[in-house]
Amino acid sequence: MLKQLPHRMKMNITLSIKKVFERYMATIGWDETKYDAATFMEQWRHYLYNEAAWFNELDDTMKANPHFHEQLAERINEIIDQLVNEPPTDDQIAEINRLVERLGIDDFPYGCRLEAKYHIERLQQELKKKKS
Repeated sequence: MLKQLPHRMKMNITLSIKKVFERYMATIGWDETKYDAATFMEQWRHYLYNEAAWFNELDDTMKANPHFHEQLAERINEIIDQLVNEPPTDDQIAEINRLVERLGIDDFPYGCRLEAKYHIERLQQELKKKKS
């Protein structure tokens, strides 16, 4: 069912998964020990019904089909797996090292590109506050 959707809709689904996962992980400060699948799925459902334009385009029969939701859950797991296994770029690593040095804080672990992005944004905000 999911594979039969138009390419544009499949891309929007992928982008939605990434967006919701990134948003959720930011709320827990990328602390994997705080990750709760049920809470993530609550945020996913909220996003589907309140923000995802592509979901509104689906017909009610597909929305009600358990097979569709099983495939969507599989896709969510695939995308999350890809995201957490995508290594940070060299530029991200260099930027984090630069920010850590400028802020005079200890280095900290980060494992993937999205987590590095989160920490760069967080550290840049800290640096702005420190300059103020």
